[in-house]
Amino acid sequence: MGNLFDLTGKTAVAIGGNSVLGASIAKGLAAQGAKIAIVGRNMEKAEAVTKEIIENGGEAKSFQGDVSSRESIEKLASEIEAWSGGWDILLNAPGKNSATPFFELEMEEWDDIMDVNLKGLVFTIQTFAKRMVEQERKGSIINISSVSSTTPLSKVFTYSASKAGVNSVTQFLAKEFAPYGIRVNAIIPGFFPAEQNRKILSKDRIESIMNHTPMNRFGEPEELQGAAVYLASDKASGFVTGTFLRVDGGFGSMTI
Repeated sequence: MGNLFDLTGKTAVAIGGNSVLGASIAKGLAAQGAKIAIVGRNMEKAEAVTKEIIENGGEAKSFQGDVSSRESIEKLASEIEAWSGGWDILLNAPGKNSATPFFELEMEEWDDIMDVNLKGLVFTIQTFAKRMVEQERKGSIINISSVSSTTPLSKVFTYSASKAGVNSVTQFLAKEFAPYGIRVNAIIPGFFPAEQNRKILSKDRIESIMNHTPMNRFGEPEELQGAAVYLASDKASGFVTGTFLRVDGGFGSMTI
C-alpha cells in the first residue's frame, strides 16, 4: 500500500497554527513532509512554532493574519501564494470562547466570537478555496469543530452556536467543492486544555467532564495529529468528505 500518509510535495496553510491545538496539528503535517504556512495574529507564537518545525527538519514560514478581516485574509493569501505557489491543505484552527451567562451576553461579545469562529472560517475558505479552484488544485480542507457543536455545553452558548455553524458549513461545502476535487471535513476534539478554555475549567466542571468521558482523562494535543494527517492525505482519505471525525475519548458516545 505504500505510505498512505506521506504529504511530501504538499503545502498546508495552518490558520490558527500558533494555537496549542493548531500548532500540534501543523507539526504533525510537517512531520509527514508537508510545507507549512503558520498563520496567527500573534507573530511571536507563530515564529516559535515555525522554528520548531524547521529544527525538526521541516519547511515552514510564519504569516500574520486576522480571520475576522476580509482584507487581512486576502493579503494573507497573496503573501502565502507568493511564498509557496499555492496550497493543497487548508487547516482552520482559530478559536475564541467565553463563559458569559446567557442573560448577560452582549452583542459585542457575540459578534467577536462569531467573527473568529464562524464568519472568519467562511471568509477564509472563500479566499483560499477560490485560489485552489483557479489553480485546479485538488486537496483537503480541515475545520476544527468541538464536542459542543453537536450537544451544546453549558456556560459556552456563543461558542457552541458558532461550532454548530462550523459543522453546517463543512457539510455544505463538501457538496459544493466535490466537483473540484476538494474535500471538506471537520475534526471534533474532546477536551484538550488550552488557553481559551482553562478559565472555565473549575474543579466541579473537570469532574463533570471526566464523568462523561469513558477514557477518564483530557486529550493531549499530539493525539489530534493522526486524524489531521489522515484527512489531509488523498491516499488515505480520498473518498472521505463532509464527515466529522471525533477525537474525544468517548465523550460523544455517552448519554448519562
